[in-house]
Amino acid sequence: MRSDLSTAPRTPASGGGIGHDGWSGPLASRAFAALVLAALGAAWFASAGRVPAYLLPPPAELGSALWALISTGQRLTHLGATLGHIGAAIAIAFAGGALLAFVAHYAHWSAPAIHQRMSPFLSAFSGIGWTLLAAIWFGVSSFTVIFTIVAVLLPFALVNLREGLAALDAEILEMGRSFGRSRLRAWRLLVLPALVPFAAATLRIMFGVAWKVTLTAELFGGGRGLGYVINVARQDYDTATIFAVILLIIAAVTLADRLIFAPLERLSTRQFGGAR
Repeated sequence: MRSDLSTAPRTPASGGGIGHDGWSGPLASRAFAALVLAALGAAWFASAGRVPAYLLPPPAELGSALWALISTGQRLTHLGATLGHIGAAIAIAFAGGALLAFVAHYAHWSAPAIHQRMSPFLSAFSGIGWTLLAAIWFGVSSFTVIFTIVAVLLPFALVNLREGLAALDAEILEMGRSFGRSRLRAWRLLVLPALVPFAAATLRIMFGVAWKVTLTAELFGGGRGLGYVINVARQDYDTATIFAVILLIIAAVTLADRLIFAPLERLSTRQFGGAR
């Protein structure tokens, strides 16, 4: 039996929305986040000269380190190497995960080995473990970094595309076959469009996870990249450079997610439909 509160009319908050309902929306969330950031920024500026720079660099020193990171040719080379590692690994992991998902879907005898053995193993194995093994197997190289990222990202593509294949509308596929379409044509016109929203969501997840794995892989198993820059800065107690790399990564991931991957996911869901 429903409570009377569910049907009771709500009294609008007076004073321009500063009542309970006025502080419960997105605007209040953004205001609270801005307030927290402002408080942290004020505390950071106040700590200048009071906290050792190797623990918390002052804003001016961090600004100089960030400018050096994006304006120095050598540092830009490391940034390009990291982007190359991430791009190559995402492409390989997505293609490999898609291939495994299709094999398990159409060759049912392989599904237990792929979904019940391989996928749980890859999901459970840590990125640090893959990095150390790859460094032993392949040495310190870009191949080690890409191998590690692929090993961590592949389960994301496999699991998400498996769910996309499982969500296919059997009636639509049967209708396509009944109208005499070839299997390849039906796969291209019916299956692939239905998987587009799942693929967009998978790429969005993989991009964010890839940055975390890449830094660890470059830190222990790479001779180039931002992880390598952090490793050198750590040895030199150059905390400003470490903070600069962290801020650069946060900005890159946030901008890419908001300007590329989120609109792409919304567009694909609108155009082709979402998961049911």
